[in-house]
Amino acid sequence: MQDTDRSLRKIVVVGGGTAGWMAAAALSQLVGGRFGAIEVIESDEIGTVGVGEATIPPLHLFHALLGIDENAFVRATQGAFKLGIEFRDWGRKGGRYFHPFGAYGAPMGLSPFHQAWLRASAEGVADDLDAYNLAASAAALNRFVRPPAGQAPPVFSTFGYAFHFDASLYAKFLRRFAEARGAQRTEGKIVDVALRDDDGFVEAVTLEDGRRIDGDFFIDCSGFRGLLIEQALKTGYEDWSHWLPCDRALAVPSANAGPLTPYTRSTAEAAGWRWRIPLQHRTGNGHVYCSAHISDDEAASALLAGLDGEALADPRPLRFTPGRRRKAWNRNVLALGLASGFIEPLESTSIHLIQTAITRLFSYFPDRDFDPATVDEYNRLSAQEFEEARDFVILHYAVGERDDTELWRYCQAMSLPGSLRRKIDLYRGHGRIHVLPNELFKEHSWLAVLEGQGARPERLDPLTSLIDGAALRGQLGAIQAAVRQTAQALPSHEAFIASHCRAEA
Repeated sequence: MQDTDRSLRKIVVVGGGTAGWMAAAALSQLVGGRFGAIEVIESDEIGTVGVGEATIPPLHLFHALLGIDENAFVRATQGAFKLGIEFRDWGRKGGRYFHPFGAYGAPMGLSPFHQAWLRASAEGVADDLDAYNLAASAAALNRFVRPPAGQAPPVFSTFGYAFHFDASLYAKFLRRFAEARGAQRTEGKIVDVALRDDDGFVEAVTLEDGRRIDGDFFIDCSGFRGLLIEQALKTGYEDWSHWLPCDRALAVPSANAGPLTPYTRSTAEAAGWRWRIPLQHRTGNGHVYCSAHISDDEAASALLAGLDGEALADPRPLRFTPGRRRKAWNRNVLALGLASGFIEPLESTSIHLIQTAITRLFSYFPDRDFDPATVDEYNRLSAQEFEEARDFVILHYAVGERDDTELWRYCQAMSLPGSLRRKIDLYRGHGRIHVLPNELFKEHSWLAVLEGQGARPERLDPLTSLIDGAALRGQLGAIQAAVRQTAQALPSHEAFIASHCRAEA
């Protein structure tokens, strides 16, 4: 067993923003003072991307791990709540579906709920999927409440939620949290990275004013440029643009208009898609697009034309290449956030991938020897997680009827990763959905998008024939009634925020 003197003495986080301060907050709370000092190097001259204003439910786990009060977090970030994503014009023009947080219904006999629903739908005795999901039904009414603590009614098993928030305010919130627990922030721009002669590990970084900052373990949160992981260590990048052709985005805030909806909206366009993310004091908007099929000016015009309220700034551009680093952890450098890779913001995976990378680090926390087996296993799990999330995002482009523009014709014709093709074929055969235990997107998420995009199975699962027809209709009716009654009794989204977590004006 190694002596404790091999423990880390200094952890250096390169870059702030959401990724840097999530890392610093977690490290300072969970290991600060026991495995070395934590220093964040951040330059006010270098802006952060900050488009990640929508999240998915597992962020609750991160906040619980750190002991963060949810109302304080929502108030500080001018946040709101998110019950899922509304998709417009994706599977076909004029179409609409909802990807909710939380499962549908309840199993019936040997069959999962969706298989029973598919049989009832084929027999013409089932309503739309949304009728059997509390998050979807509440979202349609602009209602929200946190699930009751303790013995919640069974219908709340079909309910989950996440958040919309201002990413720059979130970084500031986490900075205050981390600094209160001993993390140190150093203002400065890195101009040089020193590597050790014997093994090529990063030894130190040098700032523009000549200061040298040494460290044992470096966390690269420098964004797309990957200052350490790529520029210094030449790790390499796996390009996924042949599956995800959108390579640019424009983001612009607008004034709020209409009710504060508890969901993200994604609207497909001729050469990409637009997002709409309502916060307490403004709405975040963006246009993700493929530069091969539309000019930047045309993309900006489409974005501004689709705003609900007055634009509060000029559109801010972002260029990216979908994909991931070949290694998230190389030598003594761990890449987080955009430095580790980027899929695209369609299913709000960016902040989640930061979160899981940080929590995974605690399962494989290094000492100064940086055991290769530990690093290899971390990288294997990181690559698997990125690829699973990638497949789910590709699904939105690959399945559907749209062939009205060059982008959508390309997507209809492109070859798919084998892992995704198997899932699609499995569902189209008998409606079967298989996900691994640790996959981010569970069965209900795949069901929402597969059905929403129009991938109806060719045959029913034979086991559904064992369900008594009257019992099937009765159980579906009972679930639908419970969901409807519960959703109608919830407070409005705005009323809930006003009572619990309204931000200062």
